[in-house]
Amino acid sequence: MESDRIGLAEVLVAAEGAAPVDSLDVVARNLRDRFGARYASFLFVDVVGRRLLRVSDTEDTPQEDRAERVSLADSGVYDEVLRTQKLVQAPEGEQGLRVLAPVTNRGDTIGVLELFLTVAPQDVLDQVEEAAHALAYIIVTDRRFTDLYHWGNRTTAVSLAAEIQRQLLPSASACEAAEFTLAGALVPASDIAGDTYDYSLDDNTLHLSVTDAMGHDVDASLMATLLVNASRNARRSGADLGEQARQIHHALLDHGRRTFATGQLLRIALDGTGAQLVNAGHPWPLRLRDGEVSEVRLTVNMPFGVALQGPYLVQDFDLRPGDRIVLHTDGMQEREAHLVDLPGIIRATASDHPREVVRALVTAVADAYEGQPPEDDATVLCLDWHGPVTGPRPKR
Repeated sequence: MESDRIGLAEVLVAAEGAAPVDSLDVVARNLRDRFGARYASFLFVDVVGRRLLRVSDTEDTPQEDRAERVSLADSGVYDEVLRTQKLVQAPEGEQGLRVLAPVTNRGDTIGVLELFLTVAPQDVLDQVEEAAHALAYIIVTDRRFTDLYHWGNRTTAVSLAAEIQRQLLPSASACEAAEFTLAGALVPASDIAGDTYDYSLDDNTLHLSVTDAMGHDVDASLMATLLVNASRNARRSGADLGEQARQIHHALLDHGRRTFATGQLLRIALDGTGAQLVNAGHPWPLRLRDGEVSEVRLTVNMPFGVALQGPYLVQDFDLRPGDRIVLHTDGMQEREAHLVDLPGIIRATASDHPREVVRALVTAVADAYEGQPPEDDATVLCLDWHGPVTGPRPKR
């Protein structure tokens, strides 16, 4: 294990000494030199979680020319690595074997580290796993300084409206903690329709939201920007759930160009003392409990931005350890997506990580359009509630 720690320290020191745009190449060269690998490469997961984009460590070609797109549905071994979150060995005859390790940070899958080795004793495999874990933290740190990692998340062209919309989403699409695990995903329509999801964790509370601003294209993205930032401003100012809803509502009344937005705000006390929800004209959440999926049919107020709406009703939300909660926008069930069996998919994926649940759901919606761009955004946020931690909570 001492050699593992030395190797991990080498990776971190090498990456820290490089420019942010060179971190991937520096880590790849470090691994090639230490283990005699024939090649080392990194594959990004795209923002929808359906494809990978390979970035190799070849130094004599521009970054944009070193990319290969890989469909996760057809990839076999890559899909296995991401789904199981375990290192996988893929023998390549007498030439050696490929070693693939997940690059994941707190449940958020960033991609896959791949090496081709002649031999791979256990101590080397352990060090590859450690390097992949370190690489996740390196990428999370360095993506603040460069567009390389944003480029790596894209396997299709992005419109201005989609660019605005993506910047509103959390920087990590999944999160794991002792009390919960969650994941979100969004499939953009051909003309962006204003969906967003958001989450945040503080010392005592988990905050979740799913919203859908009316409109299309850039107008929808601008309204979504107003909506999300009003929500975050209220949340970060310490406002309670009712006040957060009020501030969102008045932001749209004052600046929303006479448009409106549906939304759901959910707050969960990490000590298990309760959860509360505001529903502003939005589809009911789905809850998986004891193998059965049902709608949580709480009172629905008017959408944000509708002048007739008074104070929003803050309602107690029945949440128990072991529950899986799915929040979604109407794009998951409208138009061609109306035939998608959301409860059936949630039941079929009951034992899967929320990452796989949201991937299955948005894939089903995308497939319903038979290769055509969806006509409406489809957004889903999946939460597994484990319950409060007994004794002192572990430091994060």
